[in-house]
Order: sequence, then structure tokens, then C-alpha cells
Amino acid sequence: VRAQPAVSSQEHVRWDPARGALDVPALSGYDAVVHLAGEPIVGRWTQEKKQRIRESRILGTRLLAEALAKLAKPPQVLVSASAIGYYGHRGEELLTERSAGGRDFLAEVCREWEAAAAPAAAKGIRVVQLRLGIVLSARGGALQAMLPPFRLGLGGVVGSGTQYWSWVALEDVVGAFLHALRTEALQGPANVVAPQPVTNREFTAALGKVLKRPTVFPLPARVARLLLGEMAEALLLSSTRVAPKRLQETGYVFRFPALDGALRHALA
Repeated sequence: VRAQPAVSSQEHVRWDPARGALDVPALSGYDAVVHLAGEPIVGRWTQEKKQRIRESRILGTRLLAEALAKLAKPPQVLVSASAIGYYGHRGEELLTERSAGGRDFLAEVCREWEAAAAPAAAKGIRVVQLRLGIVLSARGGALQAMLPPFRLGLGGVVGSGTQYWSWVALEDVVGAFLHALRTEALQGPANVVAPQPVTNREFTAALGKVLKRPTVFPLPARVARLLLGEMAEALLLSSTRVAPKRLQETGYVFRFPALDGALRHALA
């Protein structure tokens, strides 16, 4: 993000994290940087897939942070994506940014992902790591994958249905990034989730109600594990009950704090 025209007229900066290549001089003149890049986590987690998930986040963030730290006039703020996978499976425990991290694969990735921004912070750049929850969009992510069976009346709870899903409307994700760019008091990790986390059973009921479809076909945990392997355990069966404490402390007001309204908006 440039507030003032830069000396260079380039609109794109060449960046190849896998090869450690980044055009450092082309980064000059920017007031803020937003970093979202990373291998999608959806898909069966083979060893090769897990390596791409890890390296795309950690190596890319470290390369960017080190490049920004080399600038004579670095940007004022770096806002980098992270995820609530940082906390791991925690049952009904209410988690804030001060809660300890988990110990599973995603938790380790998130911990290293956030730590990779350290060179930028050491330079004096304000670094904000936004830990994203389940983003509600009909055009991608978990909600899009759920829609076909639910629209056919074949949806239902996953596993026991008691696991917490901490969700957030896409509009509030965008709002949180803008808030992080503008709010000097916000620094370090911040949970980007709606203030009303729900269980999978509650999420299932709300989606069925909005679509006006029954939700009587459960997906047993053993079947989810058979179909999706380790990814099912981490994304569908894991319970992560998260509160957006830092966003609310710094004045962010959610456009969609309740699930029913968020689903109706996402599904038009």
C-alpha cells in the first residue's frame, strides 16, 4: 500500500519464496504491506503437501520480513495472515491471544509462521498477525464445500457435533485487515473470529435453517478420517473456541456478529 507515489513506477514486485528471490529495491516507498500468501490447506495431507503448507508460509514470511528490514525507509506496518490453528484442539476452553499454542501440525506451522516475521519487528515495523477462523464465503473455503450436500438435504453434523467452530464473515476479515492497518495500538497476534463461536451442531442447524433443508445425515468421525485423513482431524473434528479479544479491545465493531445473519448474507 502506497500513500504517496514511489520513485519506481513498478506495480508488481518479483517474489519467488521457494528460490529465496525477492526484488528488495522495488519494495521501497510502501507505507504498509499485507501478506496473505500460502499453500491451501484443503486436500489430503501427504508428506509433500504438508511440506508445501509449512514452507510456503514460513519461508515466504521470513524472506519478506528480512527484505523489509533491509530497506532504508521500511513500511510502518506489516499485516500478515495466520490462523486459529495456532491453538490446536482445546475442547470447550475459551481461547484468547494470550492462550498457549497447541502441539499438532497446524499449531506448529502457525507458531513458526508468526515467528518468521521477527526480522521486521526487530527493525521497528509494527507487525500484526491476524489469526483467521473459518471464513464464510459461498465462493470458497469450508462453506462452499458444505453447500452441495446441504442443498440436497444430505447435510448433518460432523463427528459428535460438540466441537467448536470459530467462524467469521468474509466482510469482517476484510474489515479486520483494514483495522489492523489503521490502528497503531494493535500489534502482535489478533484473533479474527466472530464474537459468537458455535458448535458444529449449532452451525449445522443454522445452515439448514437458512437453506430450508433438513440436516439429518451425519458424517461420522471415522468416515471423515477415512475420506480426508489428518486434515479431517485438524479442520473438522478439532474443537477451537476462540474470542476476538484484541480486535474488540482496539475498537473493531463486527458487521456480522451472529451466525444466522452472516450465513444469510454470504448466501444472498
